Amino acid sequence: MRESATLRPTLADVAVSLTRLDPTGTDRGALVEFMTRNVFPFHVRPRLTAADVEQAIDAGAYRDEEHDTFWVEHTDHGRIGTLRLEDLSDDAPLFDLRLDGRFRGRGLGVDVLRAATDLVFSTLPAVRRFEGQTREDNVAMRRTFLRCGWVKEAHYREGWPVEGGDPVASVAYAILRRDWASGTTTTFVWEDLTA
Repeated sequence: MRESATLRPTLADVAVSLTRLDPTGTDRGALVEFMTRNVFPFHVRPRLTAADVEQAIDAGAYRDEEHDTFWVEHTDHGRIGTLRLEDLSDDAPLFDLRLDGRFRGRGLGVDVLRAATDLVFSTLPAVRRFEGQTREDNVAMRRTFLRCGWVKEAHYREGWPVEGGDPVASVAYAILRRDWASGTTTTFVWEDLTA
């Protein structure tokens, strides 16, 4: 059998699963604790207070017709983070991934992003594209996108506000349903016009 770079791992190979959480019920306290215990240096608001998280929960930011949230569970490490899906009524939802500080820098993002992509495309049939954005200096996440077959589609100069500092670029990536289904990556010509 010929090996191919387009083969996706089987479920037996993946150590990450996503468990839908109940933000207004049984998981509320754990969600508040997780979000306030961690600092998320590459997010617009790196530190959240309990009041911030409680208000967001009550406003539906973790579950409503536009949002859904999952615990990220690892077979060896247990609960390692949260994944929030956004813009669920669109055909191109976004995600917000937050890993517990203890588990960053271990290469776990690839399995998490693959699990998120599988979840979106296998449960939301109207979705044609899945999108994500990060700061230009979040090199680990940008490499994770590339390792998972996502394509850089935008580079918004000074588009990401930074608390106490100058804005940095926001970089957007996406994967198409057809690429996910085939295990390939469709690219495009970045500069298709000349002056």
